[in-house]
Amino acid sequence: MAVRIGELLLKEQRITAAQLEEALEHQKSNGGKLGYNLVKLGFAKDEEIASLLSRQYGVPSINLSQFDIDADVIKVVPAATAQKYEIVPVSRVGATLTIAMSDPTNVFAVDDIKFMTGYQVEPVVASQTAIVEAIDRYYGNGDGAAEKNVSESQMELASKALEGMPQISDDDVQVLEEMEEVDVLSFEKQGGEAPVVRLVNVVLASAIQKGASDIHIEPYEKEYRIRFRIDGTLYNVMVPPLKFRDAITSRLKIMAKLDIAEKRLPQDGRFKLRLSADGGTKEIDFRVSCLPTLFGEKIVMRLLDKDKLMLDMTKLGFEPESLSRFEEAIARPWGLVLVTGPTGCGKTNTLYSAIAKINSPTTNIITAEDPVEFNMAGVNQVQMRDNIGLNFAAALRSFLRQDPDIILVGEIRDFETAEMAIKAALTGHLVLSTLHTNDAPSTINRLMNMGIEPFLVASSVNLIAAQRLVRRVCTNCSEEQPTAAPALEEIGFTAQDAATVVPIKGAGCETCNDIGYKGRIALYEVMEVNDDLREMILVGASTLELRRSAIEHGMLTLRASGLRKIAAGQTSVEEVLKETVK
Repeated sequence: MAVRIGELLLKEQRITAAQLEEALEHQKSNGGKLGYNLVKLGFAKDEEIASLLSRQYGVPSINLSQFDIDADVIKVVPAATAQKYEIVPVSRVGATLTIAMSDPTNVFAVDDIKFMTGYQVEPVVASQTAIVEAIDRYYGNGDGAAEKNVSESQMELASKALEGMPQISDDDVQVLEEMEEVDVLSFEKQGGEAPVVRLVNVVLASAIQKGASDIHIEPYEKEYRIRFRIDGTLYNVMVPPLKFRDAITSRLKIMAKLDIAEKRLPQDGRFKLRLSADGGTKEIDFRVSCLPTLFGEKIVMRLLDKDKLMLDMTKLGFEPESLSRFEEAIARPWGLVLVTGPTGCGKTNTLYSAIAKINSPTTNIITAEDPVEFNMAGVNQVQMRDNIGLNFAAALRSFLRQDPDIILVGEIRDFETAEMAIKAALTGHLVLSTLHTNDAPSTINRLMNMGIEPFLVASSVNLIAAQRLVRRVCTNCSEEQPTAAPALEEIGFTAQDAATVVPIKGAGCETCNDIGYKGRIALYEVMEVNDDLREMILVGASTLELRRSAIEHGMLTLRASGLRKIAAGQTSVEEVLKETVK
């Protein structure tokens, strides 16, 4: 086995022949597996060894530092047995006990644990270093054998891992929208194998528990990687063996009602899961996108959790004066209200909050969305279908014959959609929509660049709100980050504020997975189009001139909104600098 690992590392040019020779000599003197010695000498990373072991044995790899193993599961295997065989029990589902081990071919260990516990044993592979750390973490130092193999830096690394995956059974996860019969039997059989189903269920349930917004499943030449996007940042969570690639892809395609035989073209679908957890049930929508890449199909799933849809506008991040302007604009009987910003900045949440605020039995609200992300009671929502000609412009034409009071257009992408939205706004309808622009003032010029006449823009647009999302500092581990007044003045604080403001940062704790941030909050730049701005638009004023005038009339810029949240202890200086410009 040692030579095999060495050969694989050499073949992939991850170590040199001299490093291998040195590691083998170190192994002879100090014992332990070759992978452990390579990590100890700094020639290889722990994740590389786990990935190699996974490929070598054809068994899924696991990052034990990212698991929070239940105490009842740990009790199944005594400490002496765990240390003797260097194994850690990970989860128990029904009559099956999953154990992490560095050598899944050790039949003596597997048989012993089967006999001792009475469970069927299913091994997953982890590096020796990770297993020793886990034994020390869950069973304590004992006789000190585990402790001497764990360096302080490794323990520090383990402490910074994400929160653990949930323990679930097949009955806990239920696909609510089953796929119709599939003719390609080989792929259906491959995607329906029990181990693959369990693996996919664990990944989906883990993403829900950790509060992920997206799941990325990515195939590479020598690696298969699963990542979660949590609070806007991607984190590695699992490295399944490459041989599971097609089976996992097929399983997810079956769930999303996609063509599992088509591997050359991008596909989009969705499915809904009901997850049983903590004595209750939770329904989550998954939006699935398949993209053919060089080494297989990459799958990205967007999680749409109704429970996390923030419809209370006072909690989104609006400053009081900005919120007052926004609420006044959406209360008007006609006109165009635009929310702008890059993809993933929370525009949809803001629009849904606005709709929830003004929705009543006396109003007829129609939306055109691509896709419809959340179902809202009392709102007529239309899914766009470009393949049959149902785009935003076509939907808007139809909406005007449906006696609407309020129209929501998912996105203004082209001249035709912009023209129809402005026409609707000028004929007695309140129109809400989004645009991809950097800030509020530049939206005016963006509309005119699309071909809209200045007089139409000036007379139709009531308000533009630009927004960004920044991470909230974890309230459980926040601490002051004293910063010199000149540095605070440099980022935009006044001299008076710079003398009193003390920024905060997160030290990292279990609550936030040692990241220092938990959740996100929006920064808003709300520009009300008043008479002065209308006159400037008519004479072709530049974005800079519009911005200057809007600030004079009380507009808070994105940077100013960020500075207020720094002063209020909601986010850090680094987050605001990352998302805004002075």
